[in-house]
Amino acid sequence: MSRSVKLILALLLVFAITPAMPALAQTEDPSCDYYGTHANGAIYCIEMPPEGYWNGDLVVFAHGYVPITEPVGIPWPQMMLADGPYTYMPDLINSLGYAFATTSYSVNGLAVERGRTDILDLMEVFNQVVEEPNRAYLVGASEGALITTLIVEKHPGVFDGGMALCGPIGDFNEQINYWGNFRVAFDHYMPSFLPPSPVNIPQDVMDNWDGYALNIGMGLSMADPATVATLLAVTGAPIDPFNPGSIFDTVLGILWYNVFATNNGIEVLRGQPFDNLEFEYLDPYLNAIAPRFSADKKALGTIEKKYETSGALKRPFLTMHTTLDPIVPYWHITMYAAKVSANSKGGPYMNIPVDRYGHCNFTTDEIMGGFLWLVSQP
Repeated sequence: MSRSVKLILALLLVFAITPAMPALAQTEDPSCDYYGTHANGAIYCIEMPPEGYWNGDLVVFAHGYVPITEPVGIPWPQMMLADGPYTYMPDLINSLGYAFATTSYSVNGLAVERGRTDILDLMEVFNQVVEEPNRAYLVGASEGALITTLIVEKHPGVFDGGMALCGPIGDFNEQINYWGNFRVAFDHYMPSFLPPSPVNIPQDVMDNWDGYALNIGMGLSMADPATVATLLAVTGAPIDPFNPGSIFDTVLGILWYNVFATNNGIEVLRGQPFDNLEFEYLDPYLNAIAPRFSADKKALGTIEKKYETSGALKRPFLTMHTTLDPIVPYWHITMYAAKVSANSKGGPYMNIPVDRYGHCNFTTDEIMGGFLWLVSQP
């Protein structure tokens, strides 16, 4: 029996029996069989299936963005599953016979460079404390999806395949401009809710974000609907057309990243990366009066060298993205697919579009369907 057929049968068996099993309430973070701290401060966790049930393979998870204001630690809430009998991803992965490993990054905030190093260090730790796995797969979400993509492209000998969920993998510079342009438009259509500069965030705004967010939410609820509609149309920020409440999620979600990621991003990238000098806003009046910002060449050089993907895949790679993602837009997938078409080194590539609103808003079955494709590749 081939590897893929055996895996399909195993997954079908799991899905067949788990609905009948009571899902125990899980109020604590997952327990780790191996837990420790790298020399650089990153915290790792390795969880193994029950003795005798390990299939010899490993799944590593690269987590998403954690603001610089938070202490370094493994962000377990990012690994909680939206549905199904398992609360956390590690438990689901272990139930399929795979070992699971994850790590915090040694820094929070924009951690793509450090995160790559921490994930590669985690593989060395696993090899030392457990053993070298037969096959290893890297799965990442949001910022972790960019880390995953860069590692699979640049270090094809480390992992046997990768899965990037909802990540800014098409053009990182354009992702920064998307947030910045939204902030410029927001300040125009809804002035006075935030200090005026999208590239210099006062500490007070970060310290008291909940209060600012509450005021913005109240402002949205009282604003002229035509004004809010224009803000969304001009920026291309998606909402759920069947849920008016998603307007708040979109606006506050994008502004959160502008507020918490801007200053740290400037520090990490060694310069201000947002550029709208030649950007044409769809509203002619806004386009005429919008404040203009020029990106620092050093920041753009850092992005080009260390944050942009190439599509040069030598290993199987899968992407999954909601079509109405307000934080990391779906156009990243279109751009990345073009890179793969131009530069692939023979690694199979598949994208699964999910017709839904939200950032990283997937069901467990959707994630497992993508994982099944990945591990079925030779």
